[in-house]
Amino acid sequence: MDASHDQPDRPAGLDSIADLPGPATAEGVFEEPLVSEAPRPVPGSERSSRLLTGPLRETVFWLALPVLLEQFLNFCVGTCDIWLAGHLPDESQVTPATAAVGVAAYVGWLASMLFSVVAAGTTALVARHWGAGEFDRANRVANRSLALAGVAGLGFLAFIWPTAPLFAQALSLDPSAAAITVHYLRLDGVGLVFSAFSLVGAAALRGAGDMRTPMFILGTVSLINLIVSATLVYGPGPLPALGVDGIVAGTVTARLAGGALMVAWLNRTGDGLRLKLGEWSLRGRETRRILRIGLPAAVDGAVLWAGHFLFLKIISELGAVPLAAHMVGIRIEAITYLPAVAWGAAAATMVGQSLGNRDPLRARRAGHEAVLQCSLLGLLITLAFTLGAEFIFAAMHTDADVCRIGAAAFPLVGLFQIPLLVGIIYAAAMRGAGDTRFPLVMTVVSTFALRLPLAWLLGVELEWGLWGAWAAMCVDMGMRAVMAALRFLYGGWMRVKV
Repeated sequence: MDASHDQPDRPAGLDSIADLPGPATAEGVFEEPLVSEAPRPVPGSERSSRLLTGPLRETVFWLALPVLLEQFLNFCVGTCDIWLAGHLPDESQVTPATAAVGVAAYVGWLASMLFSVVAAGTTALVARHWGAGEFDRANRVANRSLALAGVAGLGFLAFIWPTAPLFAQALSLDPSAAAITVHYLRLDGVGLVFSAFSLVGAAALRGAGDMRTPMFILGTVSLINLIVSATLVYGPGPLPALGVDGIVAGTVTARLAGGALMVAWLNRTGDGLRLKLGEWSLRGRETRRILRIGLPAAVDGAVLWAGHFLFLKIISELGAVPLAAHMVGIRIEAITYLPAVAWGAAAATMVGQSLGNRDPLRARRAGHEAVLQCSLLGLLITLAFTLGAEFIFAAMHTDADVCRIGAAAFPLVGLFQIPLLVGIIYAAAMRGAGDTRFPLVMTVVSTFALRLPLAWLLGVELEWGLWGAWAAMCVDMGMRAVMAALRFLYGGWMRVKV
């Protein structure tokens, strides 16, 4: 690592937080007036000391690495589910099962977006307090967040059980695919109750700079999912062959295990965040702060999901084969989210803790460094997607038409993977500072003003099919990257009050 990279490179005229764009005081950023720009020592926390004063490039890299492994295992689960659906023993169920698993992935994504009403505020506040050495306040925020997670998980289950048929109807699925989808969504909703605890607990631990524990817990969840699903689909030995039901059984089992492991870990004794049931309350100042930051993030997630579901509806108008090809392509494109989420999580932690430690310049540089490191991996992904599209689709699905349509359009998507990760990382960095409103603006503009109308025009009206719809998706990704980069460069996220 280049140690010279970690020497302060202050822009001209930017000598303290008072020289940032906007008001000369810090009341808009911190709850208390800023008295010094020098990093303050954080007693009793070697990990926080490294985050606040260690070499920036190495710190960002080692923060991101555990999350990258965790995301890789999660990607393997999603990819395995799609592969299992495409290789069921009963070939008549292959296409409807692929659609069902794909729709369930979208609904699971919706749940995670709604859970972000808690997770986004949790990461920002825990990181800010941890960076300031206020460990008791950070722990109080974490416990309030877990209480809110339970409400969010049960609320989503109450939502998805009666509305599952509506998702199948909205996509005009045939009766066989619709029946599988409804059954899948309802069972998965039970598992998502436990996912709320594991996701919010992971958000709190990352805010405190602990990336390894979420990696072990969520990585274990992924391994359980892989093993149980693959076993129950085919039923080796005396076990029954459950087909597509085996996929969802593995998912639910893994989600339950993840929630239990997270609660058990936080219930231990020792340093760091700890479970305190007496702090589980839906009232109080910390709860209001979590929701004030998290609500825009949840609205952002819900709006983004709605836009993507409408996008899925447009693709469903193209026919069952393009829809199946889209499900396979999107699952493969999730490879890009592995490093993007990993370096985004590192950026969010670094930004939040640096601002809590009154060091805005380190916060800014951490965001840029995360984008730089991840872009190098993004280049490799771009080459793989553009040059290996035919091989990828042939390995993922047995239907020749699905492979032909998907492979023809996928190289276009490959060209926009770096803009995709740039938008994700800068948005994550802003959320780490508590700036959750601007990403909402980005979503509305890029999704509803660009992606959806262009997808309908190019894919349906001009009859360019899946290629046209994916071209609209690429325009969306490009716009989000530009908007996020400009917002981060101009520093408005530094003035957000948390």
